[in-house]
Amino acid sequence: MKAKLSNIPLYMLGALLLLIVAYPLYFIVIASISDPGMVLNGEVWLVPKKINLTGYKELFKVSRIWVGYRNTIFYTVAGTAISMLVTVPAAYALSVRELKIRKPATLFFMLTMFLNGGLIPTYLVISQLLHMDNTMWVMIIPFCLNVYNMIIMRTFFENSLPQELWEAAQLDGCSYTRYLVQVVIPLSKAVLSVIILYYVVGKWNEYFTALIYLRDDSLVPLQIVLRDILIQNEAFSGADMGAAGLEASKKANLIRYSSIVVATLPMMILYPFLQKYFEKGVMIGAVKG
Repeated sequence: MKAKLSNIPLYMLGALLLLIVAYPLYFIVIASISDPGMVLNGEVWLVPKKINLTGYKELFKVSRIWVGYRNTIFYTVAGTAISMLVTVPAAYALSVRELKIRKPATLFFMLTMFLNGGLIPTYLVISQLLHMDNTMWVMIIPFCLNVYNMIIMRTFFENSLPQELWEAAQLDGCSYTRYLVQVVIPLSKAVLSVIILYYVVGKWNEYFTALIYLRDDSLVPLQIVLRDILIQNEAFSGADMGAAGLEASKKANLIRYSSIVVATLPMMILYPFLQKYFEKGVMIGAVKG
């Protein structure tokens, strides 16, 4: 009984932290379907008031948003798949103790986290050397490896899979590739789920790469489409300072909230399915080693 009572402050702190994190997300949802005037006046707190779906109607009235959704889904799925195909073998290779260049190679990868060539040299390489400028491949291939994710996975392989397992497999004539596919990957579902989640969220929210390298409207992801819609509506609302301008400003705010919901809803739906692996995988990859 005393132990349960001593946990009450922890429960209260956890509830407070949950409220701090969850309420802004909840407010955006209810604000996106409430009367924009009441939202601006601060009258919307816990429940939506005077249901108004104008923001969603205006968003989905633009045909480009479906093109953006299609492109983002493709970039997310294909980009995550290619990133995992690169990250898993690289992390496994750097975890193999017999690899003599393991430490220098790890240091080389880590240097890229602190040093890079800059935007202009990177743009020249992608556009003139790789010829991926304004193609769908620029969203998938050039930035497919995240070193931070690779280090988390390498640490897991190195510290959570016993060396005796590899030695036993080696006695049975198992190669490194077969050991990776048949032993390592099935035993690494937790960390794989976490890294997949990291890549999916990163690819879904990818904005800067598309802004710099894509010019064709048929290739741009959802984030760029929503940005263009917001800029267009805010510019229109600022053009008139009278009653029409006020209404346009309210409409622009409604579209802003709606666009946030449209952009984040798929990730909010996906996260609960991977959440059970999330904490375990992060702690294994971050604490050990």
